[in-house]
Amino acid sequence: MATNENLPPNVIKQLARELKNLDETPPEGIKVGVNDDDFSTIYADIDGPAGTPYENGVFRMKLILSRDFPHSPPKGYFLTKIFHPNIALNGEICVNTLKRDWNPSLGLRHVLVVVRCLLIEPFPESALNEQAGKMLLDNYEEYARHARLYTGIHALKPKPKFKTGAITESTAGLKVDQTNTSVCIIDPKIAVSAAVVQTTPLAPTLNTMKGASGQEPPTTTLNSVVDISSASTAAPPVVATHKKDGGLVKAQADKKKIDARKKSLKRL
Repeated sequence: MATNENLPPNVIKQLARELKNLDETPPEGIKVGVNDDDFSTIYADIDGPAGTPYENGVFRMKLILSRDFPHSPPKGYFLTKIFHPNIALNGEICVNTLKRDWNPSLGLRHVLVVVRCLLIEPFPESALNEQAGKMLLDNYEEYARHARLYTGIHALKPKPKFKTGAITESTAGLKVDQTNTSVCIIDPKIAVSAAVVQTTPLAPTLNTMKGASGQEPPTTTLNSVVDISSASTAAPPVVATHKKDGGLVKAQADKKKIDARKKSLKRL
């Protein structure tokens, strides 16, 4: 097994700085994994770029560094199966950055970004997968269908087992429903009383009652709730009392008239 002893000390220091930087500020859509005991193999998970047949997929790759790195380029391999013109069936990556365009000043970040860009814009002219390259040139829709099929089988992101948000929302909704139901079922009188107190048309009714009876309504909050509901139901008897009083007054007046007539007849 390769270890850090296979790399020169100055290369190890350079790689340590690069890997720390990649960990703190990773490139878009790329996560790097490192074995501290072996910097000669760098692993990375690449998110399939949006708008490509690789969207929603996660592709694992590795870079293998030789002892004379950075004077010679690393070798790149996809560990996740992928249908791509520039990636061979064994996962080997064909990109100029890792071959003739290599420069010792290029870092790991640059290499990883170039590989992800390869998923966005393949180069069928230098294909390692001849079927994918020919299909891309002749019939893009068929190529995209194959690529999406591979992505769906080999590279789909794992879905969470539990949808915490949905469960929380359902539970919260259930609690609200139970609370509302309990208010209505356990003591409907309270709900009715509260509705009576909050309804604005009751204000004129209180004034009318006050004018009719000449009595002030109770001042305590609790009693006012009780009196309001009772007053609203007792309104008809108040009217009936007024009618009864009016009839008594009229009867008394008629009686007085009859008595006066009797007295005048006796005098005659």
